[in-house]
Amino acid sequence: MQLDQAVNEIEGFLLWEAEKDRARSRAADFCAGLPWLTDTQRREVELRYCQDQRETSRAYLERIAARSAALRTEYEGVYRALRRRLITGLLAGTVAVVALVAMAAVGLGAR
Repeated sequence: MQLDQAVNEIEGFLLWEAEKDRARSRAADFCAGLPWLTDTQRREVELRYCQDQRETSRAYLERIAARSAALRTEYEGVYRALRRRLITGLLAGTVAVVALVAMAAVGLGAR
């Protein structure tokens, strides 16, 4: 279990670093379309763009995580209900087969 958690944390870290790199790249592309900016202005715009992009990404990821947790809970409930129905059906089928076999045995013994 700890290994799975460690892998998830590493994966999350790598995904977040990739998101930050993507934000920096988009900021640079955005500023490339604004050739009149001074170097100081360009750095400030890139910094603010990256901050905004990270905040947007974080909010988006938090919404996805919350929805994923809700779906997991919902699907686990559906899975438990389906498993109960399947077991109930199997048990009912087994009882029916045993009853038929017992009736056939009684019927054959009466002859």
